[in-house]
Amino acid sequence: MTPSSPVSAAATGAADTAPRTLLQTIEDLADAAPEEGFSLREIFDRLDESAFGAGLFLLALPCCIPFLYGVPQIVALPMLALAFQMLIGREEPWLPAKLGARKIDKKGLTQMARGGRKWLGWIEAIIRPRLSFITGPVSERVIGALLFCFCASILVPLPATNTVPGFAVAVTAFGLMQKDGLAVIGGCIVGTAWIGALVLGALTGIGLVVSAATGS
Repeated sequence: MTPSSPVSAAATGAADTAPRTLLQTIEDLADAAPEEGFSLREIFDRLDESAFGAGLFLLALPCCIPFLYGVPQIVALPMLALAFQMLIGREEPWLPAKLGARKIDKKGLTQMARGGRKWLGWIEAIIRPRLSFITGPVSERVIGALLFCFCASILVPLPATNTVPGFAVAVTAFGLMQKDGLAVIGGCIVGTAWIGALVLGALTGIGLVVSAATGS
């Protein structure tokens, strides 16, 4: 048998010790989950991340997956809680006991991991630190206000209202984690355009109702 060369052994060792990406960590989490799943607090603890970006990205994953129902409704309120904490300038994320106790079962975690890899796997390859001043403490408050609006729109009881804002939150949150200001800007543009479309649609609907009621 031909012994492995020092170069190949070193490469293998480097691959084994390479840090896990967030999507890989979520996939490992889904594999290790019992059938009843994990609570949101347990998930946050296993992610071992103190930044808001990791929590928001994880919770936004099910919202990005078209026609996935149930899980987006579980995660919407915790997303709002995290975004609000960014808005008021908290340095560490925290969840109230009732929200932290919400569970996502193994099936839901598996769907999140697969959907995250399918719809957002590309993000790991293109995001890198740039325009980092946009991810500073002062800017994070403004971003938190925008994320709060995006997360609130997920609760709008209309078909497919979770996908676009979920995508906006996911991209923005990943940008915050990686100090990629360009990704943060892109996510905020998508989310703001979505909110604008909702407001315009609501105003148009109200105008039609008023016109019909007054006969004008």
